[in-house]
Amino acid sequence: MDEKTAELRDIFIETTGSDTVTERQSESRGSLADVDDPEEVRARVRDLVTTMRERYGFETDLSDDALVTLVVGYFDGDSDEDLAVELDAAPAAIRTARFDLHLVRDSDREYPFDADRFDKLLVEGADDETLAEKLDVPVDVIREFRPVAEADIRSTRANHRFRDDFTELLTDDDLSQRMAEDARRDGLREATEDIETDVSL
Repeated sequence: MDEKTAELRDIFIETTGSDTVTERQSESRGSLADVDDPEEVRARVRDLVTTMRERYGFETDLSDDALVTLVVGYFDGDSDEDLAVELDAAPAAIRTARFDLHLVRDSDREYPFDADRFDKLLVEGADDETLAEKLDVPVDVIREFRPVAEADIRSTRANHRFRDDFTELLTDDDLSQRMAEDARRDGLREATEDIETDVSL
């Protein structure tokens, strides 16, 4: 232990009265990934869905049972069309429900304009007409992609908590790898870092 480290340790002990630095932070996440019972998994997914509905106020008309099925199907690789058939709903309704649940596909983010500028204008409160003018696209294009960006912004403000918990429950992938593969494009966090986390669009 060098002199600087020893000095910092002494300050820590003096301040806290303990020589134990910390426990492993990973232990505080619980044991979502250790649940093997499918019914228990569905129950935990339902709890997350209920929490999200209370926090955000969903646009979807689908029931919590249907949303649990949607989440499970999403992580099984089902398309919106597959889920629409299973849940007897329109693909557009499935898309809306996914966004309510912060489940955005890479294909949803194929923007025909500057995505980072779009995010910045959104968090500044620009309306559809202003966005269309600034990005030089028709208003209909803005209306198609606005829900995508808003879902990503909500997820970012929640530190991707819900998406990550769904992932941990419903996949065997290493979480960090999954996050890397499904990472939001560069610039989103910078665009939202000054926005309060409890503000919804």
